[in-house]
Amino acid sequence: MLTLRKETPGDYEAVEALTRRAFYNVYAPGCIEHYILRQMRTHPDYLPELSFVLEDGPRLIGSIHYTRAWLAGKPGKPGLPVERIQAVTFGPISVEPELQRQGHGKRLLRHTLDLAAALDYGAAVVFGNPDHYVSVGFRSCQHYNVCQPDGRFPSAMLVRELQIDTLTGGPFVYFGSPALEVDGGEAEAYDASLPPMKKGWLPTQETFDILSHSFLE
Repeated sequence: MLTLRKETPGDYEAVEALTRRAFYNVYAPGCIEHYILRQMRTHPDYLPELSFVLEDGPRLIGSIHYTRAWLAGKPGKPGLPVERIQAVTFGPISVEPELQRQGHGKRLLRHTLDLAAALDYGAAVVFGNPDHYVSVGFRSCQHYNVCQPDGRFPSAMLVRELQIDTLTGGPFVYFGSPALEVDGGEAEAYDASLPPMKKGWLPTQETFDILSHSFLE
């Protein structure tokens, strides 16, 4: 039986280990997502009310975590104040490797996005592979005229409205939380302190490299 429930402090160790297993070698040899999660929990932008785990019987098989984000833009008329939309971003979203591509991640995502909408967040933004997110309502950032502070539209930046017509009348600029910024050296040192896992190359690393360096015109 599958059960979705809010994460508790008693889950932290198991969730961190799950996150490490789920992301190891996916985007680079090794991973830093478990360290990002560890850092996120102590940041004021972390949203524990949207942190959920998925269990299959007594076994914890998935988790999702959110932080605050912001979209800033001008309504379009000179002299009017800058509009600021409260948004969310999520990740890491983790599923046990042998149980991936079975809909568990989407189950976590749909449930928590509905909760974020009920909490009046205006939009959700994620950087990821479009194949994973368009089926749950995300669209290209360019569709909503949401860009980075440098004015560019990353191919991997995807947006979903959580309130109807929230993103009408852009442009908007996306600002993520510092909670997701980590020191690579510290992350590597922390990973080295854990039980060893074998680093290696996977094709997903090339896909990530392509997506993270491409932009829409």
